[in-house]
Amino acid sequence: MIDIGEKEIVRRTATASGFIKLKRETLDAIKKGEVKKGDVLSTARSAGIMAAKHTPDTIPFCHIIALEHADSKFTIEEEGVKCTCVVSARYKTGVEMEALNCVSASLLTIWDMVKYMEKDSKGQYPHTQLSSIMVEMKEKTPLSGEE
Repeated sequence: MIDIGEKEIVRRTATASGFIKLKRETLDAIKKGEVKKGDVLSTARSAGIMAAKHTPDTIPFCHIIALEHADSKFTIEEEGVKCTCVVSARYKTGVEMEALNCVSASLLTIWDMVKYMEKDSKGQYPHTQLSSIMVEMKEKTPLSGEE
């Protein structure tokens, strides 16, 4: 890992987003709460928050950061679901990997929960696609005496 021992503790915030393309029927089932495995977006939100908190367990060189906030929000669009995750902490290094991990786990959870609806007759997923996973914003703000 990179030595961050001399860096100053500041407020860190990162926002990441991504998209999962789904069939119209799948989107309708999500909206109506008719997916066999349960409430898709609520489960995906929990998965994203858990993933953010456990980022160093899956990304080897990430520091263990005590997150103060992590959340996933979802927007059902015409061709799929957009996920946006915001993560924050007061620490010596950024939280963008935690935000990206949050988005990735949220979207993968959606895929897992609806995959039976997305398969074609050969058991493949020609329509389903993850895309546009990115850091939208990251910032650091001095604490100015606050602790």
